[in-house]
Amino acid sequence: MTHSHFIIHKPYGYLSQFIYELKRKKKLLGELYDFPKGTMAIGRLDEDSEGLLLLTTDGMMSEIIRSRKVDKEYYVQVDGIIHQEAIDELQKGVEIGFNGTKYITKPCKASMINEVPAFGARGKKIRDERHGPTSWASITVNEGKFRQVRKMTAAVGFPTLRLVRVRIGNVHLHDLQAGEVKEVENFQTEF
Repeated sequence: MTHSHFIIHKPYGYLSQFIYELKRKKKLLGELYDFPKGTMAIGRLDEDSEGLLLLTTDGMMSEIIRSRKVDKEYYVQVDGIIHQEAIDELQKGVEIGFNGTKYITKPCKASMINEVPAFGARGKKIRDERHGPTSWASITVNEGKFRQVRKMTAAVGFPTLRLVRVRIGNVHLHDLQAGEVKEVENFQTEF
């Protein structure tokens, strides 16, 4: 059987799924492209997060990518000017809440980003400049707890205002625009 694989730049405001049966109308991935039957997201991004998402019709491929400790890199815009001490704390691991208990995140890679990434405007305005300065950081994790990166930046005093996943393993977002979908032969060579 031949499978299909896709790289997508999930826009802000979309769910990382194809079916939503609750009452409120939500934007779903199937609105962005005519995906073949059986396409599934490998992992997820929150409705208010953006960036790289991998999709496939191959359940085994999905399991391989999700089960490995694959690096996921995020660019985060935070409230305030993040400093090296906060970056150092993130790298060592910070305490966050997860499933009602305290959890110490695994050590990760983190760094400040000095130039504003060229992602373009988000679907919803974040806030205006009179509310204070913002800054950007790169955080690379290989675990994926619920809203983990947002909780990590908040734990060091810099709440996340915008979160964009830019890399999964060796697959990069590059210049894929929000809502753009690219079909690829496979992900096997990327991990």
